[in-house]
Amino acid sequence: MSEHHLLLCFLFFLSFSQILLSSCFSFSNSTKICPHGQSLALLHLKKSFSIKKSHSRFCRFPSYPKTEHWKEGSDCCSWDGVSCDLVTGHVIELDLSCSWLSGTIHSNSTLFRFPHLQRLNLAFNDFSGSSVSAGFGRLSSLTHLNLSDSGFSGLISPKISHLSNLVSLDLTSNEEAEFALDGFYSLVQNLTKLQKLHLSWISISSVFPNSLLNRSSLISLDLSLCGLHGRFPDNDIHLPKLELLSLWGNFNLNGNFPRFSENNSLIDLYLSSTNFSGELPASLGNLKSLQTLYLSSCQFLGSIPASLENLTQITFLSLDGNHFSGKIPNVFYNLRNLISLDLFENNFSGQIPPSIGNLTNLLKLDFFDNQLEGAIPSSVYGFSSLSSVRLQYNLLNGTIPSWLYTLPSLVELDLSHNKFTGHIGEFQFDSLEYIDLSMNELHGSIPTSIFEFVNLSSLYLSSNNLSGVLETGKFEKLINLTDLDLSNNMLSLTTSVHSNSMLPNIQILDLSHNNISGMFSWNVGKDTLGRLNLSYNSIRGFEMQPWKSMQILDLHSNLLQGPLPTPPNSSFFFSVSHNKLSGEISPLICKASSMGVLDLSHNNLSGMLPHCLGNFSNDLSVLNLRRNQFHGIIPQTFLKGNSFRTLDFNSNQLEGLVPQSLIICKELEVLNLGNNKINDTFPHWLGALPKLQVLVLRSNHFHGQIGFSKIKSPFMSLRIIDLAHNDFEGDLPEMYLRSLKAAMNIDEGNMTRKYMGDDNYQDSMMVTIKGSEIEFVKILNTFTTIDFSSNKFQGVIPECIGNLNSLRGLNLSHNYLTGCIPLSFKNLKMLESLDLSSNKLSGRIPQELTSLTFLEVLNLSQNHLIGFIPQGSQFQTFGNDSYYGNPGLCGFPLSNRCTTDEIPYPSQEIEAKFESGFDWKITLMGYGCGLVIGLSLGCLIFLSGKPEWLVWIIDKNIDKKIVRNKRSTRGRGARIS
Repeated sequence: MSEHHLLLCFLFFLSFSQILLSSCFSFSNSTKICPHGQSLALLHLKKSFSIKKSHSRFCRFPSYPKTEHWKEGSDCCSWDGVSCDLVTGHVIELDLSCSWLSGTIHSNSTLFRFPHLQRLNLAFNDFSGSSVSAGFGRLSSLTHLNLSDSGFSGLISPKISHLSNLVSLDLTSNEEAEFALDGFYSLVQNLTKLQKLHLSWISISSVFPNSLLNRSSLISLDLSLCGLHGRFPDNDIHLPKLELLSLWGNFNLNGNFPRFSENNSLIDLYLSSTNFSGELPASLGNLKSLQTLYLSSCQFLGSIPASLENLTQITFLSLDGNHFSGKIPNVFYNLRNLISLDLFENNFSGQIPPSIGNLTNLLKLDFFDNQLEGAIPSSVYGFSSLSSVRLQYNLLNGTIPSWLYTLPSLVELDLSHNKFTGHIGEFQFDSLEYIDLSMNELHGSIPTSIFEFVNLSSLYLSSNNLSGVLETGKFEKLINLTDLDLSNNMLSLTTSVHSNSMLPNIQILDLSHNNISGMFSWNVGKDTLGRLNLSYNSIRGFEMQPWKSMQILDLHSNLLQGPLPTPPNSSFFFSVSHNKLSGEISPLICKASSMGVLDLSHNNLSGMLPHCLGNFSNDLSVLNLRRNQFHGIIPQTFLKGNSFRTLDFNSNQLEGLVPQSLIICKELEVLNLGNNKINDTFPHWLGALPKLQVLVLRSNHFHGQIGFSKIKSPFMSLRIIDLAHNDFEGDLPEMYLRSLKAAMNIDEGNMTRKYMGDDNYQDSMMVTIKGSEIEFVKILNTFTTIDFSSNKFQGVIPECIGNLNSLRGLNLSHNYLTGCIPLSFKNLKMLESLDLSSNKLSGRIPQELTSLTFLEVLNLSQNHLIGFIPQGSQFQTFGNDSYYGNPGLCGFPLSNRCTTDEIPYPSQEIEAKFESGFDWKITLMGYGCGLVIGLSLGCLIFLSGKPEWLVWIIDKNIDKKIVRNKRSTRGRGARIS
């Protein structure tokens, strides 16, 4: 080609390029200018919102005010968050997520004037008061709609189901929003192109729609915490594109583990906190792309299938809070991507599988609360990133393996409540922040490396066999320590002269049940310590009182002497019981206006009680002053609306009357005034206290008749009542005995057995059994007993006592009671102790009492009982002392033999039938000897009344052919103090 031709071609190319570039430039300029109406609509939308950074505080991405630079006169297509069609200039995408916006989007908002809008993202703003209105349904071109975390509420308009082009819908975390009836069903039916549907925290309250499992286009489905109920479909799931399925938090959604075909792409599966149940199928192994599996807090059971080993991509595996059992399969060799393994709170047994040692990327290992046993595997091949090991509440034993001391990233170690033995080794790294080795069988001293952990916040070594002298100076570097529990060991404590171990952030310190003696001089947590427990030591006093901010101070069971220390004003719990404190209670104690439990019992305190004790704290639930030497009167004033649950003044020298202001203590459960000098009549008005369960008035100067109450059903909750050793007289209080509903029909099989009290304080009481005082450190809520002994009660024993069929103890001894032992006592099936001694009871011992199979203590001595002693069951175990002082009794175990050897005397129930004049049983006897004789005998009885001759015959046929058991017990009854 000639140079002339080349020049012509070059000139033609330049000319064409200029025309092309000019055309493109002109075309580009013309498409960047959006229509004027859309600019105005956007500016109007901007003005309807306020801007504040906190409105997007939950945004997971960098947030900033995108609308701040929207200016009138500029091209809206260039505005932040706005995208336009390159040809028409129409706004097709609006992304205002994380834009700090706040305001209400009304149904007539200019937001809905963009008919060509394809993508709308308003996530992570604050549109409180807005609803997902019909306006959104007018945006018919939308393919992507994201309104998540933006405060929408109210009913979601059914018009949203008209957005038939939607590919992605995200309404997540608008907790106040809900679908109308059938609204969710319509949405699922109409939006057939959906690939992403995220509605978590939206109230759906529907069954799971089967049609969702037919949408082959679905990639991500999140319906967590939506109130789904009913049963999840059991049919196989054929959704080849599905990567995420989240149904967690639908507590009433039932079903088995979903069955996925081999052709699946599932990456994340969340079923936690649902009611899914049954065993995991072997098809679990089909989920070969699975990275996250959360099945916690469901109802799954059985063993883990071996096909778990196929999940080679798994990173998070959470099966905790189910009913899985059997051994943990040894399938972890190939699961090298696993980061977190949670199997806690199940019923796994056997040993920890050795393949655990291959999980080189593991960060968290949690087998807490199972039944695993044996030793922890000793061979591991990495664990360089392991930060948390939780194996507490199992049956693991042996020594702690050496590799646990060499983990460079370990932050949390909890091996508590197992059976580990040996010494605690020295740790090689100082990364630990939490250590709990309590409730094991470890011994030796505390390793010195622990005192180098500058980041350590919690150290629990309680209930082991640790010993040695603990120097407070060792704690000097533990400046971040907040919780220290070394209780229930054999440690002693010394304080260095120049110790600077103040533990500046300590909040909880428990050194109880150790060998700490002498003066306590550790100046610890002066400004931060909120809970200090030094109980069960031999501490004699304090060189200083680190009680500035104390809330719980437990010093009971030591050797404290001298005056009562005044608790800090911030105190909620203060116990110095079982010490040797003396002197009076200072009125300054009443400045602790938040006091909840005040226990000064078992000391040598004296003087009069401050008047403020009853009204200085609305939170005071327990006031225990038992076994001191207080005198004077009980405080007379109690705050209205008070919280008193327990008032114990037992074993002092208090006198006067029972204060009637106690009637306002509506929460009162325990009132113990025993062993004082109170001179009063029975405080019948206490019967109006709705929760009173324990009433002890024994060993005072109460007097007079108990009489009747104007209250319709007094003492409805009372189940322990002790009036012993007073001067009460008259008949037993039948009206009150009929009202003791808490001692009737206790269904122990269906009730939770617990002790009286709460986590802060549990009630105790003294019970006298067979002459010996026994302390009930805790009082079961099923324990019921009545003690009216050593008074001047007279008359017959009311039959209604037999209605108290849950009664455990009954003591009516040392009174002037007459009449027979009531037959209704046969209904006291739970009775363990019965003392009717030293009365004037007559008649025979009912044979029916042999049905009381729980009866362990029986004392009927010193009465006027006659006849044959019943035989069988527990009566074979009672000795002579149960019956002495009744010269009319005969038969085992007494040496006084009865005169006949045939059958015992008929019960009073049979006698009563005889006295009625006729009994069909007599007629039936006639069939043995002939019909005529039987009828004649029946007529004779009818005409002549009780046949004395027949009674005489039966009375003589007793005692000779009974097999005797020599076992006997002495019985003195049961008393409470």
